[in-house]
Amino acid sequence: MSSIYVIGTLDTKSDELTYACERIRAADTGVVLVDVGTRTASAGADVAAAEVAAHHPDGADAVLKAGDRGAAVAAMGTALARFLSGRADIAGVLGLGGTGNTALVTQGMRALPVGMPKVMVSTVASGNTAPYVGPNDITMMYSVVDVAGLNPISRRIIENAAHAVTGMVAHHQPDATSTRPAVGLTMFGVTTDCVNQVRKALEASCDTYVFHATGVGGQTMEKLLESGLIGSIVDTTTTEVADLLVGGVFAATEDRFGAMIRGGRPYVGSVGAVDMVNFGAPETVPSAFRSRNLFAHNPQVTLMRTTPDENSRIGQFIVERLNQMQGPVRFLLPLGGVSAIDAPGQPFHDPDADAALFDAIRHGWQNAPNRQLIECNAHINDPAFADALVANHSEITVRA
Repeated sequence: MSSIYVIGTLDTKSDELTYACERIRAADTGVVLVDVGTRTASAGADVAAAEVAAHHPDGADAVLKAGDRGAAVAAMGTALARFLSGRADIAGVLGLGGTGNTALVTQGMRALPVGMPKVMVSTVASGNTAPYVGPNDITMMYSVVDVAGLNPISRRIIENAAHAVTGMVAHHQPDATSTRPAVGLTMFGVTTDCVNQVRKALEASCDTYVFHATGVGGQTMEKLLESGLIGSIVDTTTTEVADLLVGGVFAATEDRFGAMIRGGRPYVGSVGAVDMVNFGAPETVPSAFRSRNLFAHNPQVTLMRTTPDENSRIGQFIVERLNQMQGPVRFLLPLGGVSAIDAPGQPFHDPDADAALFDAIRHGWQNAPNRQLIECNAHINDPAFADALVANHSEITVRA
């Protein structure tokens, strides 16, 4: 029988974790208390800290005999992710804690499939939660008071969290049955026309999932691909690479394209919106860039045109990863411009910068039976380019 896993450090938060378990049991739901403390031996846990720690790639000693608390917490996070990934009886997860516990428990939560209930009661849940949530469906609940003892406020917060995760589990709906293939698409405001055309064409035969290319968007798409929730990609908008290499706020991670490399799924891609690096409001643009070609996309987003040198580096980054893909690949270059504002008469029109991008990809391309580089004499938002993306997706998915 599946149970809700309540996870935390019993050496510091025993009362709070025990109370959460009591509230879950009161709802006639099974519960497993997992200790991830690194200071003292477990007492009262269903799964002891040593058992979790044993799942670390270097063994339990890498966790329990780490030189300092920070190293121990990081190692326990690694062990917890591996531990949870191997369990078949998890219905949902509830975590409680401060900064260390939040980092540790959410690392384990991120290893679980999208759709499994995950609730984290945390002292840092009202700040920047991106490092904890990432491309995952983790529900963060602010603890209001520190998770340090039971009082009328902490009891209510913990009770609410217990009821929340119990409700998610109790009202879980079976996965919708669909025989239609699922396709992931990346989009940005300046590639919307293209992606909407592709989406409408594919919707006749596929379930389409559009991801906003804001750093976490690309990560989410790749996580769903690795989770088996989508089966192919039309990665029109790879702008997150520009932010990664130049220092923008919507950056990819170094693992961008990693899911396609590891999984071998059908991949159609392009260079949408790599003519720009993203910053916040104008005053947030780093001083080193304020003399560059800037464009106010909206009051909170300022775009900076990439230079030929930057575009060359972007092209090299992309092509090196394309060359590692073993599944069917089609990569399309829109020679008429890569975004809505990269066209004749538009503020980011720069043929030299585009040429540097295209040349880097051409020169780095390694021919292989599974990969084709296709050049289109069209702007990225032209109907002809959208048609080419759809046609190539259809070709490689039929063969796959």
